[in-house]
Amino acid sequence: MIWTVYLSGEIHTDWREQIKAGAEAAGLPVEFTAPVTNHEASDAAGDMLGKPDVGFWRDHQSSKVNGIRTKTMIEQCDLAVIRFGDKYKQWNAAFDAGYCAALGTPYVTLHNDDIVHPLKEVDASAMGWAQTPEQVVEILKYVTTAQ
Repeated sequence: MIWTVYLSGEIHTDWREQIKAGAEAAGLPVEFTAPVTNHEASDAAGDMLGKPDVGFWRDHQSSKVNGIRTKTMIEQCDLAVIRFGDKYKQWNAAFDAGYCAALGTPYVTLHNDDIVHPLKEVDASAMGWAQTPEQVVEILKYVTTAQ
């Protein structure tokens, strides 16, 4: 079986690349999907429909277009990794975790221990909490190969 792993959340560090490289080095049977990680492109996702004058409506329009990708990829994944970084609040990542929980899609959170308290509900529904990309790779190794 090839596992599909959706990588959600923080876009300002290379955590996705670290997980991908670790999975490849271990020869794991996984493929990765992700949201659009280019911030400007994501913000402009709905601009092809006409750019509203009010920022709220531009964000609303773009979030709906982005949601097509996000919803589809979460529904099709076998496991999601939801990363919460230190620099910004990733409300979209919290929403993705809630969507996974509602669907019954297993997910693992990836964040430092200094934000455990604000993420207590998100972590409570997670199947695991990792603090490093290497720990995520170890989880993937175990669940995909039972080693």
